[in-house]
Amino acid sequence: MKVLIIGSGGREHTLAWKIFQSERVEKIYVAPGNDGMSDLAERVPIQIDQIEELANWALANKIDLTVVGPEDPLVNGIVDHFEAKGLRIFGPNKEAALLEGSKVFAKSILKKYDIPTAEFEVFTDPDAALNYLEEANYPLVIKAEGLAGGKGVVIASKKEEANAAVERIMEDKVFGDAGDRIVIEDFLEGQEISVLALTDGEHILPLAPAQDHKAIFDGDEGPNTGGMGAYSPTSFMTDDLWDEVCEDILEPTVKALKEEGVSYKGVLYAGLILTDTGMEVLEFNARFGDPETQVILPRLEDDLVELMELVIDGRLSEKKSLSWDERAAVCVVLASGGYPLTYETGFEIKGLDDLKQHDNLLIFHSGTKLVGDKWFTDGGRVLGITVLGDGILDAINQVYDFLEEIEFEDIHYRTDIGFKIIED
Repeated sequence: MKVLIIGSGGREHTLAWKIFQSERVEKIYVAPGNDGMSDLAERVPIQIDQIEELANWALANKIDLTVVGPEDPLVNGIVDHFEAKGLRIFGPNKEAALLEGSKVFAKSILKKYDIPTAEFEVFTDPDAALNYLEEANYPLVIKAEGLAGGKGVVIASKKEEANAAVERIMEDKVFGDAGDRIVIEDFLEGQEISVLALTDGEHILPLAPAQDHKAIFDGDEGPNTGGMGAYSPTSFMTDDLWDEVCEDILEPTVKALKEEGVSYKGVLYAGLILTDTGMEVLEFNARFGDPETQVILPRLEDDLVELMELVIDGRLSEKKSLSWDERAAVCVVLASGGYPLTYETGFEIKGLDDLKQHDNLLIFHSGTKLVGDKWFTDGGRVLGITVLGDGILDAINQVYDFLEEIEFEDIHYRTDIGFKIIED
């Protein structure tokens, strides 16, 4: 079969790497992709927002399966568009993708169906929000309603920080229309965890848990990014907690959506936090996480294409369990200095070729460009370096040893990815 992957980052490179392993697949295309994927897939020069062009190309080239990586095309209805043309595509439709596209919609579902989450208020007027902040208890969390590339969440420890966040989001429009409405919610304290589950709208099949590191600097300091690293599995996810996640969060969410007339097919990504009173939902995403995908899929031993087809056909119940590599995976993201704000690109990347000899090392390209035989930086998040090791500590030690071999000007990465699990 021929597969088309939509997207261009490290998540899409990981999807291409995993899909390439399927015996069902004879050819992979990626639109628009990046140069780092060229040994796995043929690049198609169509952008992710050109939904009509993508659908027409898929029809003309007899694509058997399309896999959507980023959230934007999902929220903009790419699945509905493809399905209307008789094309098979993996991902939730536009109505279901609102679970990520609208934090107000997501929080409303959680509240209506008593799925555990923080108390919250919704504001459409900045003055009303600022008035609310005068009497609020801190810390609290301020979220732009719509898509903001993982950067639309601010944790404010005092009123001045909260006021500044409201003004940036609602008045300065730093996230555009995504900031027309905001959610202000209670701050929850505890261990964060990412749980991704496949669902066909009726059944769920959870993937191995992971923990993401969103803040730009060590110690979870600085602004949020699209993700600076991740690891899997997480040692604090006991069997009892796993049952709680499935029975109190994932299954009720899929059922709640169905009650609302929404059939959710694809990946349901639950950003959770383990508080003193149990698991609660921080957010939902409607697609594979990045960089979580870069530690989850390398551990998955099942055929991903087979799983996606079961989801599309509503036959997920046929798959009772998944097989996992027992090794731990750690991914560290190498970014351009200044990311997630302003940064420069075009710097030569040295050392990549010398690392190809290591079997337990995977290099996923996110923002790179190949000129001749040399690699250059071409984005904020440049590379994801993933290592499979005999336990988290072994994987951490190895990945940071390998990072010493990679150089480019203004390189930035966190030096504490995975350390939380060791400290605890």
